[in-house]
Amino acid sequence: MGGVHHNNRGMKRLAHAYSYSMAGFRACFLHEEAFRQEIFALIILIPLGILLGNSPVERALLVSSLLIVPIAELLNSGIEATIDRIGMEKHELSGRAKDIGSAAVFLSIVLVLVVWGLMLIPRLF
Repeated sequence: MGGVHHNNRGMKRLAHAYSYSMAGFRACFLHEEAFRQEIFALIILIPLGILLGNSPVERALLVSSLLIVPIAELLNSGIEATIDRIGMEKHELSGRAKDIGSAAVFLSIVLVLVVWGLMLIPRLF
């Protein structure tokens, strides 16, 4: 579990940060079906984005738009875990926080569709 180590500097701090990040990826992958689905989609779509991009900028846009989805999912999952830690009873603010996190994931998926659509649809016509 992550912690604060104020005395860690340099490479030791980076090693701890890396360890905490990997623990976060692992936890999200184990406990969140949506995150697993997004990772499996990335395995297919990142190479496709690299192949379909006509320039380095197009490839960067296609791939980076994809990466925003799991970033949003990680943040959403963190919010949901925190809310669930506080309590499982229904509360308007808890529901609102979870809904807002879910909306961020949805908007990141819309961004992927817009970027990929703007890049690829003109090639069809």
